[in-house]
Amino acid sequence: MLELKARGMQKNVGAETGLTLLDMAIKHDVAWGFSCTRGTCARCRCYVAAGREHLATPTEAEESRLEPEELEAGYRLACQCVIREQGDISVTHKPYF
Repeated sequence: MLELKARGMQKNVGAETGLTLLDMAIKHDVAWGFSCTRGTCARCRCYVAAGREHLATPTEAEESRLEPEELEAGYRLACQCVIREQGDISVTHKPYF
């Protein structure tokens, strides 16, 4: 199960492997801010509260855009963060602005 939280809304949906967190938010009509989908704008920045082990490792774009401390704390870019395997995942949209 994937829990998506953004702009005062929350949806629980089935996690689909191979899709990004942003793909899932768009597919399920969750108001998730984004601009570029390349990992450069960081408007889709999110906090993964649970289920990090079910996600692919950070991409080069994430490592370039996010600080090491952010990645270590559980922040990711939803446009880059791919669901690797089924499991419980909880994500909250946390843009800088």
